[in-house]
Amino acid sequence: MLDKVDLNVTLDKETFKTKKKTYVNQIAALQRKAKTLGIPILIIFEGWDASGKGTLINKLTVPLDPRNLAVYSSRRQLSDDELKRHFLWRYWTRIPEQGQIVILDEGYYSEVISDLTMTGNERRHRYREINEFEKMLADSGVIVVKFFIHISKKEQKARFKKLMKNPSTRWRVTEKDLAQNINYKNFKKEMDFGLELTDSESAHWHVIEGGDKRFATIKMMDILAAELSRGIEKRENTVVPENKPLISAQDDPYRTSVLSGVDMSPSLSPEEYKSELKKYQKRLRILEYELYRKRVPVIIGFEGWDAGGKGGAIKRLCQNLDPRGYMVHPTASPSKEELAHHWLWRFWKNIPKQGHIAIFDRTWYGRVMVEPIEGFCSAEEYNRAFSEINTFERQMSEYGAVVLKFWMNITKDEQEARFNARMENPDKQWKITDEDWRNREKWDQYEVAVDRMLLKTSTENAPWIVVEGNDKLYARVKVIKSVVEAIEKKLKSLK
Repeated sequence: MLDKVDLNVTLDKETFKTKKKTYVNQIAALQRKAKTLGIPILIIFEGWDASGKGTLINKLTVPLDPRNLAVYSSRRQLSDDELKRHFLWRYWTRIPEQGQIVILDEGYYSEVISDLTMTGNERRHRYREINEFEKMLADSGVIVVKFFIHISKKEQKARFKKLMKNPSTRWRVTEKDLAQNINYKNFKKEMDFGLELTDSESAHWHVIEGGDKRFATIKMMDILAAELSRGIEKRENTVVPENKPLISAQDDPYRTSVLSGVDMSPSLSPEEYKSELKKYQKRLRILEYELYRKRVPVIIGFEGWDAGGKGGAIKRLCQNLDPRGYMVHPTASPSKEELAHHWLWRFWKNIPKQGHIAIFDRTWYGRVMVEPIEGFCSAEEYNRAFSEINTFERQMSEYGAVVLKFWMNITKDEQEARFNARMENPDKQWKITDEDWRNREKWDQYEVAVDRMLLKTSTENAPWIVVEGNDKLYARVKVIKSVVEAIEKKLKSLK
């Protein structure tokens, strides 16, 4: 790709001034329009060191409203939180919300290109995850614009020399920068490789000839104006469907029913429960320290029927753990801030650091259960969510995390008995709400949704564990035993 670029193009001063004024006004107007429509915009600047990325970003930000703009640079020391999480975490946590522009001054591409320890397969794997990330953003309505600023080896060397002559800019040239110029040919080959693998339908690359700063500025502004115009036109011409319930009890009459085949009879005596719980809690405490020592993250998600025993299982799971090593994240209806981002944003924010445990009391699966039944998402969003969930969990697993998902299953009669028991106990009345009774009326709809969910998202990376929950004692032990066995299996694979 880069070999085909003519780096000798220039633009005269008068043409530059005229065109710049036009584009500045146009881009400012497009930003206001995007803000009104609630369109998020992600702009990525990559390229050679000293190619002028910073200058172009400065030129771009002048016409923009800074209240709806954030610029992030990767040319800094990564924090402990960043180093100990999946590399995409620091980008997921910075994605634009509706109506906002986020500019990345270098980012995940530079990380891959500059890491000389990566093998070819590791690079391909990283680029695949980048493509998946950008596709999720684009599918959700984010305008993703990617610029690669290209200069020749000779031009880069001349710019380094100029910077180093000036005492006030000498610090900007590092040994790493100089090494890039010395190894220009090899870096160019790797850059071409990355551009080729990540030039996707969701986010195309735009190569900017960076030798002449006036030409580079105008070309960047022209492309950005065109991309924003296309994105805005697409949004304006999109017919927003009326969100309505997408699942009924009559759907899939011949579906493979997972829940109906579950034997709900298993139980434990109080004595067995006490003995088994103590054994596995003790073992889990030891494993928690091993996880920390081996830097293995653990993600545990709980879903299930209302009153299915999620809270009781989580309480026993955490009872003997070091509280510094785990965090429980209760998932409620999304906040205004969460609704302004991609729907997975609030879960990516809470993925654990290496060696830590994250427990989700209700999870990202609300997207394929509650939302389609209550009419909170479109059919397109619902159908797309299954692959997005599988991608998310696969990325976590391939990163090295233990991913566990529990469906706490109880019968409809058992749920009614538990609801009534809560109503009669003053100390537990807070646990039962009108919404619980209303959800119960939709039991058959939820059963359709859950069967579909279990079949489509039980993968090798993250299989569903259905817990027979009519007997609370049995359910609690099965959960903690399953967690122990999964962690032991993971640690054994690392030896």
